[in-house]
Amino acid sequence: MPDKTISVFGVIMAGGVGSRFWPRSREKNPKQLISILGNETMIQQTFNRLKKIIPNRNNFIITNKLQRSQIIKQLPEVPQENIISEPIGRNTAPCIGLAALFIHRLNPEGVMVVVPADHIIKDVDEFNTVIESAVDVASKTSALVTIGIKPNRPDTGYGYIQFDEKVVKTKNHHTSYKVKAFAEKPNIETAQKFLESGEFLWNSGMFVWRCDAILNEIKKSLPELYNFLDSLKDSIGTNLMDSKISDIYSKIKSISIDHGVMEKSENVLVFKGNFGWNDVGSWDEVVRLSEKDENGNTVQGNIVMIDTKNSFLYSSNKIIATVGVEDLIVINTDDAILICKKNESQNVKKIVDHLRIKQMNEYL
Repeated sequence: MPDKTISVFGVIMAGGVGSRFWPRSREKNPKQLISILGNETMIQQTFNRLKKIIPNRNNFIITNKLQRSQIIKQLPEVPQENIISEPIGRNTAPCIGLAALFIHRLNPEGVMVVVPADHIIKDVDEFNTVIESAVDVASKTSALVTIGIKPNRPDTGYGYIQFDEKVVKTKNHHTSYKVKAFAEKPNIETAQKFLESGEFLWNSGMFVWRCDAILNEIKKSLPELYNFLDSLKDSIGTNLMDSKISDIYSKIKSISIDHGVMEKSENVLVFKGNFGWNDVGSWDEVVRLSEKDENGNTVQGNIVMIDTKNSFLYSSNKIIATVGVEDLIVINTDDAILICKKNESQNVKKIVDHLRIKQMNEYL
């Protein structure tokens, strides 16, 4: 457990729409609010990991208005005033800044553990010890601490973190390193070089820092965002809060915390995480992580197969029957069916974009 003298707060970022998981994931019921691997929803899994080291009352959820009521149902242990709604998604920098503003009122030096709501972590005990080590370092410094994942393949779907091999601080057998640079998602040749160098980690999108430290860094790197947030602080907890947030979000720019702050800061440390992490970014990742039968198939629901191999088949209601097929992903819901080849599911987002444009044109 973290040092009891340290005030630790969890921030779960849960505002995404999960468009790559259509048709199961929808705007009102996105990826993080459904069960994809296991019986619990992804946000429930995330919360249950954090509550082992963070009191329920110290956990905050940043989401949007469409998803708030569902989150309240799924996480009744979280105080409703800790479930903060963004009127529109503006990427991670405003999201994290807004959370920091709420936590700053409780404890300016409180340590924030910021995690996405929709990641899979297999070794929860190891995850907790890494987070505890990061909390210890962040509480004693003004460093921005992030968690990097040791890569086991040249993956082009992740951003990368280059680190200095010189040890900065070790806690609980976990070592923090100085971050040299952040790299965008590379092509396959560059990803292979990153892997071979041994100097790069996958960027997990998980962060640990003191509340005052991240607000100071936002002030330096994103002064316009800081000024907007600063104008909001007196309205928190009042009847004016929601309208004030809506007004501010109509003006602020969309920017990630990586681009806006982390890449500009000279005070970033990284811990290596080796706890079975996966961001589950597509149906292909679900296929890769799922248990398979002797023919390489994963089935969920009412499925009949003949001569079917290496396929993922899901049906929420009616029967799916397959004959003589292989390497398919088939997702059946009440109102839609997705059929795609394995290793092509990243393009599902294009279907969602197409349907959204079609809907807008019909409305007009």
